[in-house]
Amino acid sequence: MQSVVADLSTLLADVIPRLARITAFIAGGVFAANVAVAFGLVRYVAGVAGWLTRPANLPDEVGTAILTTAASTTAGYATLAEYRESGFLDDRATLVAVVMNTFFGFVQHVFTYYVPVLIPILGVTTGAVYVGARAGIALLITVTGVLAGGLLLSESNVDRSALADVDATGPDADERDARERVRDAAGKSWGTLRRIVPRLAVVYTLVIWLVSTYDVAALTSVAEPITGVLGLPGAAVPVIAVFTLDTTAGAVTLAGTEAGVFTTRTAVASLLIGSILSFAVSTFRRSIPFQYGIWGASFGTKVIVVNTGLKLVFISATVALLLAPVW
Repeated sequence: MQSVVADLSTLLADVIPRLARITAFIAGGVFAANVAVAFGLVRYVAGVAGWLTRPANLPDEVGTAILTTAASTTAGYATLAEYRESGFLDDRATLVAVVMNTFFGFVQHVFTYYVPVLIPILGVTTGAVYVGARAGIALLITVTGVLAGGLLLSESNVDRSALADVDATGPDADERDARERVRDAAGKSWGTLRRIVPRLAVVYTLVIWLVSTYDVAALTSVAEPITGVLGLPGAAVPVIAVFTLDTTAGAVTLAGTEAGVFTTRTAVASLLIGSILSFAVSTFRRSIPFQYGIWGASFGTKVIVVNTGLKLVFISATVALLLAPVW
């Protein structure tokens, strides 16, 4: 009994300082991110959207929907849905606009999740490379949308006469004063911490306990034939498995591995492979309910297929580039 108590005390002594440090970084980052969003920083970042619509043969009004996506994914998609339902955009033009939305939807998550949550967990180097890789992937998908619009769209895909029937003005004006914005940002930050930190504490404790109790390399050696082909350590298997189900927990699992097991490239590649596998989970958990709710089953399925297919292609290409033997 005393040995169990001693082991538990040792474990907590190792976990609590690390967890407190990460929680402090997350709390500060999430609050700063929410303040930035409350004061409209995301909308300034998204202001370049209008530059993309003309090369894609889309009207300037579509830039409003793209800008709105950076502030609210639901609002951005709802605006595009209104354009489609009114006949302002046909299905092909709408799909191109949805693809072009990708980077601007990602921008929102940079401020609200990737920078304030993932980077403190993964560390500056690995975190920055991973977020940069995801940003690059999202940007390439958006550029693909622009190129597709330039090649596939014409005036026949847009009916300007339907614009008068469209009620899609973008996000409402924000009339809150500075104090109200900061207070609301603090409330959102507290909600985020209540959701993330308890789960983080459980996962982090389990990971530290596993690493300190068992030989992780031995436990994952059975996967070496697979990971060896990709140039990944055996420890990538639990990281990928956990990341598939929960990105934050997967990042914690990676952060809990022994120093030197992963290089920056293999760490980022493992997380990206986990994100590929997580599509199956996220599609049923989030994409189908959301996209079907916005577009209906028929067109919503097309949106899911196009979005998922492009992500798979560009994430796979990024993994191949990271693991290329020429490095």
